[in-house]
Amino acid sequence: MRNRWYFSDIGSVLCKRPNAVAIIKGSNIYPEIKGRVFFHQMNNEVLVRAEIVCLPTNKDLCESPVFAFHIHEGKACGSLCGDEPFKDAGAHFNPCDCPHPYHKGDLPPLFGANGKAFSMFLTDRFKVADTIGKTVVIHKNSDDFTTQPSGNSGERIACGVIMPLMRAN
Repeated sequence: MRNRWYFSDIGSVLCKRPNAVAIIKGSNIYPEIKGRVFFHQMNNEVLVRAEIVCLPTNKDLCESPVFAFHIHEGKACGSLCGDEPFKDAGAHFNPCDCPHPYHKGDLPPLFGANGKAFSMFLTDRFKVADTIGKTVVIHKNSDDFTTQPSGNSGERIACGVIMPLMRAN
């Protein structure tokens, strides 16, 4: 099987220190949100793992929270408050000028579970080195994957800057 190695390779990568991490902090309206997003370079792909807590919840079973999740081009999150929290995070990371949802920074959504979210996925849209110094943003609404330029994902509720980590082999 050609792709069989992935499963064992992913397991071994997770046992190693990631190449980069973003420490996520909530806005002044959602100060309790916190978490980490880890980036592991795997040959030509990146394994991304997000662990977030204290996200907004909804008791309505038919409106379980889904949060848009993107890499933005800005090099800082900026202010936690004001009319537009995390304005310094800029727009979606989109070096090839692609339409949404084909920006390099467009990521799968986070599904809230009693205020927590865990996500892990593999992507070839970028290399870890391409994201260093950029920001990860969590939005209050889900991404509709259609509306230009950013999927009508709503307010920015949490943000973190992607920082490199020294990695032991």
